[in-house]
Parts: sequence; structure tokens; C-alpha cells
Amino acid sequence: MNSGIVRPMLTTDLDAIMEIERVSFSTPWSLESFKAELKENEYARYLCLELNGQVIGYMGLWFILDEGHITNIAITPNYRGQRWGEFLMKSVMEKMAEQGMERMTLEVRVSNSPAQSLYKRLGFVTAGFRKGYYADTGEDAMIMWVELGTEVNVT
Repeated sequence: MNSGIVRPMLTTDLDAIMEIERVSFSTPWSLESFKAELKENEYARYLCLELNGQVIGYMGLWFILDEGHITNIAITPNYRGQRWGEFLMKSVMEKMAEQGMERMTLEVRVSNSPAQSLYKRLGFVTAGFRKGYYADTGEDAMIMWVELGTEVNVT
């Protein structure tokens, strides 16, 4: 796994990001949404996971005070189940801790048990639920938090 690179997302990555969005989510973000996040949102940080020159995943966060709010994360289907999501999450958690962030939060569909399992392995705990959070299905979201330390091992 050591050939994976986590780096800032560039506008030149957006074609690959849009394809990952399209195959990952029932209601994908628009190209305009990603452009706005990259260019106009001073709180936004978007990162790509690159393997052998190919973008295979990404994560978006908003940095608010000492907290990181994960807005989205996805790995292209051909690379799921190979721990790339964990690699990306651990890398970002380590970088955030180095930058003085103290905690991270996210919302995850209550039906998305694979993602919930990953987050729990990384130390996230359930803090509550948002009823009807997902507009496409009306599904509830589980709110999860993790306290960041400086001892996140990326393997």
C-alpha cells in the first residue's frame, strides 16, 4: 500500500472525481459543487488518493476551528475492500492532527454498515442521529465523532 499518495485535489482531477461520484452515490454532487468548494469555500479541504498516477478516491472536509467535518469520501469500486478507504482516512486524520485539529465528525447513512465499520475501527463513536437527513431517500444519518491524537499509524 505504500504506493498510495494523498494530495490536495486540483481542478484537473475533477473528471476522475465526477466518475467516482457517479458510480458511488445515488445523488452525486455536481461538477459546479466541487468547483465551488475548491475555489470559493475557505473552510474546505479536498484531498485525492492517487495510486500509480490514477485518482482512485477522494475526501472532502471543512475545517471549522479545531474540528474537521467530513463532507464526502469515496473510493472507486475496483479498489474497494482493499483498505484504501482506511489508508485515506488514516492519512487525513494524521495530517489534521499535525495541523492542530482536535476532532473529526461525519454523517453516514444508517444502512451503510461497511462505512460504519471502517469509522469504528478508526475510533469514531456514534453521537446521535439526524432523522430524514438524506433528501434522496429520507434515510436517517448516524453522526459519528473521533478525538484526534498524534499517534495515528498509517500502514
